[in-house]
Amino acid sequence: MSSPGPGRAVFLVARREFVTKVRTRSFLVGTLVIIAVMGGYVLLQSFLFDRDGRDTVALSGQATVLAQPLKDTAKSFGRNVETIDVTDVPGTEEKVRAGEVDALITGAPDALRVVVKDSLGDELRSSIDLLVKQQVLNAQLAEAGLDPAKVSANVAKAGVDVVRLEPQDDQRGQRLAIGLVIAALLYYSLLVYGTMVAQGVVEEKSSRVVEILLATLRPWQLLLGKVIGLGAVGLLQLLVLGGGGLALVTTTGVIDIGGVAGGALATGVLWYLLGFFLYATVFAAAASLVSRQEELQSVLTPISMAIVIAFVVGINLMIQDASDTTVAVLSVLPPFAPILMPGRMAMGVAPGWQVALAIVLALIAAAAITWLGGRVYGNAVLRTGARVRLRDALR
Repeated sequence: MSSPGPGRAVFLVARREFVTKVRTRSFLVGTLVIIAVMGGYVLLQSFLFDRDGRDTVALSGQATVLAQPLKDTAKSFGRNVETIDVTDVPGTEEKVRAGEVDALITGAPDALRVVVKDSLGDELRSSIDLLVKQQVLNAQLAEAGLDPAKVSANVAKAGVDVVRLEPQDDQRGQRLAIGLVIAALLYYSLLVYGTMVAQGVVEEKSSRVVEILLATLRPWQLLLGKVIGLGAVGLLQLLVLGGGGLALVTTTGVIDIGGVAGGALATGVLWYLLGFFLYATVFAAAASLVSRQEELQSVLTPISMAIVIAFVVGINLMIQDASDTTVAVLSVLPPFAPILMPGRMAMGVAPGWQVALAIVLALIAAAAITWLGGRVYGNAVLRTGARVRLRDALR
């Protein structure tokens, strides 16, 4: 039987790896569990966001006239207040104690009494304080023979002229959240599926299956097919998780910039492909140096730590200031780019030239690592027994 052509050989290996992994129970259950956890988290965040920005305030007696002014004042502080008129003060206090009502306000408008369970939020406190002061001021102005409405209108006209050197981004928080989620998905995919490639290499080597495969395939064909096949599995899961997450946050209203999230997912796919070829080849080459699963962790730790450090350091810097020079430099370097650059692109702080430079450097690094890793893999994958030294594998 003649050996298949190079392209056909790579395709066959890739298909075998993809079909075998996708059909496993662990892949299906794991993906469903992650989606379920992600869905629960998004729904929880949706509830907390809605609850965090809204207060339920009960008004009794003379305080009921403050319902609309309280809503308007609280809105200026970024809070939504829902007011209810009550007559049973003791019963309402029990509702406050149970957490059903955030605050109970009683008394005259210029001498209010506020009952809360344990604390009063700063925004709601400021709103009530401002109302009380306004009521006292109106009374003083009336005693002095001045029209409180006219004075308030004149005061409202006074203000400062704010000059913005750069346009304000009201969606910066949401962009940051999207960037962090994409970075986390890429971190997970690169680490998990890179390790999976390494485990597959050692499994085939320890079982001597690799000797049978290399009877008809060249080492680089087997390596490339394995990387492409498992990379496709990781890409499939990334698309399922990313697409499902995008649908959840859009329908629940957690974010209102679905177009940005969709674009971030698309760029995440690009950087996953670049990053996976960069790291997976290194994982495979490192795994070919050992013959047992027990020895695998020792050669993978330096690679895994590089990904972990890139994620932890990069994310912390990006949260502080994604446009900082240090973050910008790190995001174009191949080890950091697959995790940092998609996040900076989602936040809209990565200039086109930096993105282009990061892609070029990543392609160069991937090509160099693929060649070097292929050489290590080809020289070490058939050697069993003691761990192969890297220097010997490079000869």
